Amino acid sequence: MSDVTLVENYMPELLRLLEESVNMDSPSRHKALCDRMADWYEIQFRRLTGGTVTRLPHEVSGDRLLCEWGTGSRRILLLGHYDTVWPEGEASRRPYGVRDGRALGPGVYDMKLGLLQAMFALKLLGDEGRGTAEDVTVVLLINSDEEISSPSSRGLIEQTARGCEAVFVLEPPMEPEGALKTGRKGSGRYKLLVEGIAAHAGVDPSKGVSAIEELAHQIQHLHGLTDYGIGTTVNVGIVHGGIGTNVVADRAEAEIDVRVKTSAEAERVHALIAGIRPHLPGARLRIEGGMMRPPMERTDAIARLYGIARRIAADELGFELGETATGGVSDGNFTAACGVPTLDGLGARGDFAHSPDEYVRLDEIAPRTALLARLIETVAAGERR
Repeated sequence: MSDVTLVENYMPELLRLLEESVNMDSPSRHKALCDRMADWYEIQFRRLTGGTVTRLPHEVSGDRLLCEWGTGSRRILLLGHYDTVWPEGEASRRPYGVRDGRALGPGVYDMKLGLLQAMFALKLLGDEGRGTAEDVTVVLLINSDEEISSPSSRGLIEQTARGCEAVFVLEPPMEPEGALKTGRKGSGRYKLLVEGIAAHAGVDPSKGVSAIEELAHQIQHLHGLTDYGIGTTVNVGIVHGGIGTNVVADRAEAEIDVRVKTSAEAERVHALIAGIRPHLPGARLRIEGGMMRPPMERTDAIARLYGIARRIAADELGFELGETATGGVSDGNFTAACGVPTLDGLGARGDFAHSPDEYVRLDEIAPRTALLARLIETVAAGERR
């Protein structure tokens, strides 16, 4: 019996659990709801795989789960998150549903199905007596604040990844082809605060220095750092300033998003932003923030890992599996920057993450879960190329 058929036999249970998880709110900044979600995943991992779970509490963010299957010293890491972008009450307003071969609901695509796919991949290997080598442990690390850049979890992710032989990230693949992600841009987030001199705009405007005018000059300068040819983008996405039309504004600020392909480019752009100087005499500037996630650069080791996945897909599962790079970020950025071969996009196929139209394709659950199971099995057996 093929692995795809084996997963298809699990589908009634998998979809029942998917409905339960989607109908539980887990917004990143709501600890109580996140902890309830962690309770649920802890129960399911133990029940489905027979593995162990270590609960990693946090005072502000939801508790993280370190789920382990096996007892060996060699380690393979599966990486995912249970938090979503959706607020409390979204699940009751827009509960799980199935329509036209698609499952819908808040977080179904990003990434509650991906976590279940990982658990059922391990269940398949265990049920079929194909547990990994005795010297291997598969670790499923479930994060609670990925959607807000993993502020409480980055150190844990990096610590867990170091020493692992491979990392498989359970984020969705890139559509429309369902390609795996072998590269991701790094991201930065900055705030530019401008201080001018207030004055009456009608009586004595020359005594003032407009923070808004200064900010306008700086926005042009910042956008000028964009270089599409090398994949660098700098975008001022939010601006605030002033208190009235008849006042020369003495305060203004802007929030800035930066995306870069390489660590060297991240350093270069950071230095340029950190070093900006006022355009208007009397204006003062302050920069806050920095690079939040390092780039996931496509290394030879990542390319070899992708080659294994592509061969499994083509030779065993009957579909072509592409690769791509994206400007979006994930926790895989952290693991790749630690030098651990990282393959991203091993989760659910579907579309419209962070949108009310978010969905997953039911017909793709079995083949993608089988792919993950075989990847784990192959790397655990010692294959690297």
